[in-house]
Amino acid sequence: MSQKPKRYNPKQRDEIFHDEFLPHIDALYNFAYHLAYNEEDANDLVQETYLKAYRFIDSYDAGTNAKAWLFKILKNAFINEYRKKSKQPARVDYEDFIGYQDSDDRSNVEFVDLRQEIFQGMIGDEVTKALNSLPVDFRTVVLLCDVEGFSYEEIAKITDIPIGTVRSRLHRARNMLKEQLKSYAKTMGYE
Repeated sequence: MSQKPKRYNPKQRDEIFHDEFLPHIDALYNFAYHLAYNEEDANDLVQETYLKAYRFIDSYDAGTNAKAWLFKILKNAFINEYRKKSKQPARVDYEDFIGYQDSDDRSNVEFVDLRQEIFQGMIGDEVTKALNSLPVDFRTVVLLCDVEGFSYEEIAKITDIPIGTVRSRLHRARNMLKEQLKSYAKTMGYE
């Protein structure tokens, strides 16, 4: 039998939002950024998470694990957005296309230096690059466990997978990271 959602008054809603939800904004942004690889998309995910959290605040039990509740909302928003994008064909703005075709001045055409594009992605933190290269299911459990400190039980609830699967994915993800970072560790003096 499902529980009936609570009915918080407007003052309670605002207090819960401010006291229990807002303190997790940085952790949510970090998680969103590692899922989306893009600052704008990460900000959109966090904003959508907070909008949904406020909208459905009556289904939240005040004083419980707000962080896990918010992370689950964010993860679901990411999956929904990913599915939506993967089903849409690439979009072209018709006005931009017509404007380009009609213009006689082609001097504003930019040429991309592929070497620069390739090497731009190679500069940065080796660990972050290795983490970002993991498939999203593995990256998610590593971020939730090793970065955010959630327990296996909490991760299972956030990701809607059994605890055994959480353990398995975490083990495999850590092994993938170990393999990817082996040569980097040697250059840093670790054996």
